[in-house]
Amino acid sequence: MSAQQLRCRGFEAAGIACGIKKDGGPDLGLILASTECQAAGVFTRNLVQAAPVRISRRHLAGGVCRAVIVNSGNANCCTGRQGQEAAIRMCSAVSGHLGIGSRQVLVASTGVIGEPLPVEKIVRAVPKLCGGLSPEGFMDLARAMMTTDTRPKTGRRDGEIDGRPFRIIGVAKGAGMIRPDMATMLCFVCTDAEVQHADLQPALARAVERTFNRITIDGDTSTNDTVLVMASGLSGAKVDASSRAAFQQVLEDLLADLAIELVRDGEGVTKVVRLEVQGAATDDDARKIAETVAHSPLVKTAFFGQDANWGRIMGAAGRAGAAFDPDLVDIFFDRVQMVSRGVGCGPGAEARATEVLHRPEFSVRLDLNMGKGSWWIITSDLSVDYVKINADYRS
Repeated sequence: MSAQQLRCRGFEAAGIACGIKKDGGPDLGLILASTECQAAGVFTRNLVQAAPVRISRRHLAGGVCRAVIVNSGNANCCTGRQGQEAAIRMCSAVSGHLGIGSRQVLVASTGVIGEPLPVEKIVRAVPKLCGGLSPEGFMDLARAMMTTDTRPKTGRRDGEIDGRPFRIIGVAKGAGMIRPDMATMLCFVCTDAEVQHADLQPALARAVERTFNRITIDGDTSTNDTVLVMASGLSGAKVDASSRAAFQQVLEDLLADLAIELVRDGEGVTKVVRLEVQGAATDDDARKIAETVAHSPLVKTAFFGQDANWGRIMGAAGRAGAAFDPDLVDIFFDRVQMVSRGVGCGPGAEARATEVLHRPEFSVRLDLNMGKGSWWIITSDLSVDYVKINADYRS
């Protein structure tokens, strides 16, 4: 998507290098709204929460904001009082330069945990950062958020309410430590729709539950996970009881695109797999089985090796803590049935399933034949490169 296409009325963005990253790459970004926006946020449920998460939660209490500042290269997590003060200084630097209230600034960080944030570099760079603000600056922002990502993740969706068009754009980052539970993942969304906080917060929570909370790369929930949305209202497209569903669908479509892009660009990922469980006794049982299989290192390494080892899937499903009868289970790789009523379908089926596993994206479906419960999750393989990336992440 071009920078020209990634625009939304009432918003500007920028991204620059301020010296946090060792390679000198972009590491500081900013979003500014031209007017006070209704705002909502969803954050990590990890009990270890970074300083910027705590500060942004506090600043969002009023349901409005004007700006978001984000750095990469340092998570500002497990940094004690010093980290809290650094996050506050980031907000104050932006508010002081732009003449807006400091509590109208939200803050996010991503990178290495446990190292003091070099906040002086950020404060010194804020004038340059603000000077670079542009309606076409969201691509620069997306690059400044990256850590082990290989490419920026951006998206746009257009909708209409009562004949009035509106737009939603988003930028996201994340490639490892991804199992959002609201991975290291950040996402910032801007819309020109007119949405009150009372509608915006539940809309975001619902959309996150159906998108970012349905992906996993390594099963690890980050300390910094943050999804923020700001609504300027400049389009005049008003979200109310009659139009909530229309807005919800556009928001979910955007976040779904960004979510799958996170998996596609996951650390060392060569396979993207939609794992579906149906016929469970309950939806909760289906969820438990889907997540257990999706997080299994043995299953994920089999995907990497393009090995149709359905026994690993059965083994993971059986330990998920859900109602499960192995003698009833059917397993499919795309449309190829590998298992019928708990028994393998033979060498021919395995050969066809192996062909499926050679594709970069495919589905695995388990039919438990026990009820009407269902769940799905997007997972990936676990490769040699994932181990290498995370073995020397700090060096």
